[in-house]
Amino acid sequence: MSTMITEECINCGACEPECPNVAIYAGGVQWEFNGEMHDAISNDLYYIVPEKCTECVGHFDREQCAAVCPVDCCVPDPNKAETEEQLFEKAKRLNPGKEFAALSEANSRFRKA
Repeated sequence: MSTMITEECINCGACEPECPNVAIYAGGVQWEFNGEMHDAISNDLYYIVPEKCTECVGHFDREQCAAVCPVDCCVPDPNKAETEEQLFEKAKRLNPGKEFAALSEANSRFRKA
């Protein structure tokens, strides 16, 4: 499932630089995917592009946006369910030059006990 930013967002911007997939944008800012520009998903608040969000699978053991959010508004989007394997494959496609380690507790929240 993709992570989403709720309306409780205070527009602090703490989440944006933490995203390993460059999936977070300020409100009103167009987003890029595969060399194409797209209209902003939100004009008022920071937002996460579902096509680029991997819930940090392959990178970290938890979503980095949620880890730094001071108001806990980075939450799973119930309308964007994806498996660990789907998220990992997406991470590899989004970061073609990166060497990914095998999934473990260190790089997937799905592996935590």
